[in-house]
Amino acid sequence: MKMEEKEIDINGHIVRLYWLNTEDFSDGDFQYYYKKLSPARRQKADGYRFIKDKRLSVGAGVLLDKGLSYYGLEEADVELSYNENGKPFLPAFPEIHFNLSHSETMVFTVFADTEAGCDIEKTRPADLSVARRFFCSGEYNYIAGQKSEKRQQEAFCRLWTLKESFVKAEGTGLLIPLNSFEIKVNIKDCRNSNLDIKILQNIDNAQYYFWSYMDDGYGAAVCLKV
Repeated sequence: MKMEEKEIDINGHIVRLYWLNTEDFSDGDFQYYYKKLSPARRQKADGYRFIKDKRLSVGAGVLLDKGLSYYGLEEADVELSYNENGKPFLPAFPEIHFNLSHSETMVFTVFADTEAGCDIEKTRPADLSVARRFFCSGEYNYIAGQKSEKRQQEAFCRLWTLKESFVKAEGTGLLIPLNSFEIKVNIKDCRNSNLDIKILQNIDNAQYYFWSYMDDGYGAAVCLKV
């Protein structure tokens, strides 16, 4: 099994990212990690009917275990709780902030020293009707203004993951309408370099900082709330 990890700096905050493709699980890998994880994680995996979903649940546990190892902890030794909107947290370790996301067969997680949200999505054809309905006009124009179908697809995925990472960092989930705030990506295409990402929102007075990446048919984003 191949697990990827990356340490990045987002506006002075050191952030650790981990992701894996659960298609790479051999039967032996799955059984090994399943037995290593907490009873709560095993019970959650057991609750899924399809093996794809069981693999995603175990994969999420694997990434949690890897991220917690930085703090000298193991997933099996910590209690995981959820706030009223479903965001996970560690009651005994409030200084450790993390978030999880998955799409298709990929699992992605972020660990940070401040509130964080993350999202990963498989890129798909851009649906401009969805963008018009759920995004702000500036975001729609950014997507529609791309010069090729591939660039539109990447722009849609980039904005979607950035918006999802924000609502997850905020901790209220989709109680925040996606068109009630605007993500501004200050480039004309969807390259991964030199991204200037800002947010226009009146939900609170916090500062938000972003990271975004596109690769191998997936888009990923991280949002920090400071």
